[in-house]
Amino acid sequence: MSNILVKLKDGQNVVLPEGASGIDLVNKLDENLPREAVAIKIGEHIKDLTTIFTDNQEDVEIITLNSPDGLEVLRHTTAHIMAQAVRRIFPGTKIAIGPTIQDGFYYDFDPITTFTAEDIEKIEEEMQKIIKEDYPIRREELPRRDAIALFSQLGEPYKVELLEELPGDVVSIYRQGEFLDLCRGPHLPSTGRARVFKLLKIAGAYWRGDETKKMLQRIYGTAFPERKHLEEYLKRLQEAARRDHRKLGPQLELYQMFEEAGPGLIFYLPKGALLRSIIEDFLKQEHLKRGYQLLHTPHIMRGKLWRTSGHYENYRENMYFVPLEGEEEYVLKPMNCPGHILIYKHKIRSYRDLPIKFFELGTVYRKERSGVLLGLLRVRGFTQDDAHIFCHPEALEKEIREVFSFALDMLSTFGFKDYKILLSTRPLEGFIGEVANWDKAEKALASALEKEAVDYHVDKGAGAFYGPKIDITIKDVLGREWQGPTIQLDFNLAERFDLTFVDSDGEHKRPVMIHRALLGSLERFLGCLVEQYGGDFPLWLAPVQVLLIPVAERHQPFCRELQKKFTLEGIRVELDERRENIGYKIREAELQKIPYMIVIGDKEVSTNKLSLRSRKIGNEGEWQVEEFVRRIKEESEKKI
Repeated sequence: MSNILVKLKDGQNVVLPEGASGIDLVNKLDENLPREAVAIKIGEHIKDLTTIFTDNQEDVEIITLNSPDGLEVLRHTTAHIMAQAVRRIFPGTKIAIGPTIQDGFYYDFDPITTFTAEDIEKIEEEMQKIIKEDYPIRREELPRRDAIALFSQLGEPYKVELLEELPGDVVSIYRQGEFLDLCRGPHLPSTGRARVFKLLKIAGAYWRGDETKKMLQRIYGTAFPERKHLEEYLKRLQEAARRDHRKLGPQLELYQMFEEAGPGLIFYLPKGALLRSIIEDFLKQEHLKRGYQLLHTPHIMRGKLWRTSGHYENYRENMYFVPLEGEEEYVLKPMNCPGHILIYKHKIRSYRDLPIKFFELGTVYRKERSGVLLGLLRVRGFTQDDAHIFCHPEALEKEIREVFSFALDMLSTFGFKDYKILLSTRPLEGFIGEVANWDKAEKALASALEKEAVDYHVDKGAGAFYGPKIDITIKDVLGREWQGPTIQLDFNLAERFDLTFVDSDGEHKRPVMIHRALLGSLERFLGCLVEQYGGDFPLWLAPVQVLLIPVAERHQPFCRELQKKFTLEGIRVELDERRENIGYKIREAELQKIPYMIVIGDKEVSTNKLSLRSRKIGNEGEWQVEEFVRRIKEESEKKI
């Protein structure tokens, strides 16, 4: 019998007998390791711990439960345990897909009877039994045609549909006790290794995300190596629910959606419209300071414009088309770029004019499936803080760096200090233009990031169809990630629209386009902002900064004079003249998260002073009117 040499990533060499598995490897390395190890990684591929070594191996790594890869293996296995429990309790249930997701897992089912919230507890109890029974989890490979026959016999049409589309002639299935499923793996060695889990909720989900297909039931869950990790996660979920913009937005009277109008369409209420206006005014001021020119372009344009841009070919499924009798079809714009290009092109441009920076708060429309719409975060009509920079190729890196710095300034101003930077490169297919130009654009973006001395990751194939981009993902106070600023580099649209400038040598040359959005969709950004602050906005963003509360009707004239004065000073103020007691008005103002409340009674009227109460501190005593005005202005200017 010959031996097998396994070279570990940390430099260790281990000699094993022929036919040894990953389990034999961990047993030989460390007496404590078998309790921690859940899989092995060979190169870039994670495999089951039961994998047999058939020849010498290099670059091998032991995956433990507390690592990100180990956590995914744990959650993947727990999803299978959940599916097994569902099949035991609800015989005849058909199983669809069950992947891991960022914080857990889900499984889609087609049940005989509709699951209810009460069923969650029953499923969890059955899962505990399966874990206690500690079934070995075994991988099997079989010809795809045999797998189709097997799952057809089991009455699993969703698995059959997946199998019919899978490439290759051989597929893998996993068995644990009486349960089996189509799966690539890897999994834990046995069900007994999964102990700490929680099922979270039941939701509807169309098969394969297609609303023309059957609605299934999706059960979400999560799993962790230790109970304390689960408890911490559940606390974060509670805090996330408290901050949920879908609840806070209507509660704070910021926005509403109406069934009569249709899903994914936002109606801003007065306070929400004011908050949006504050952000828009700030954005315009900051862009004007940096040499941008403001634009407004139509919401609807001819279809041929979108053929030239490439959107018709590469983005058609997301576009709304408007047929007009006797004319070619029009398009509700999904992007602002073609409109800005037409404005650039309407007259001859010189190298002395460059860079030309066009900025628009442009409303666009995208055909999102109803199943993916989510509050303000995913909508069908939204406004982008969109800009396009037409620059000389030699100035490209300088412009990228300036936009990048601008983006970070904006994030910091709005309270987002933690972010991740991605360089998204050319898609493998469905892109326009020459590969050489893509390579040049990717090199320019990478060089700019390196000169900015920031850490970034390459996200292969995630670029837009017309160019690579820098994506900045922001983290909120709960550690959740949101899509933030994006900076896209484009050599292609200038070519498609025949854009030129006259260079210093008198020759007509192509400008390079930088597409960029700093906040992205204002709707999505507002949703993030509500959750970042839990609706308790800093003073400069608060739609209502001060609430005046008269103790009695005789104090209302004094409050109205204060209201006029504050308004003239640029302070956003409201007066509560309702016939309610003071305690009720204060409690309601606190629920509305108004930063400052001023109570006016006989004493305040006679002394011309203010009795001040703030959300952060509570009762702050008496203040001179001018002193309070100065405080509000200073705090607003600091944007804290």
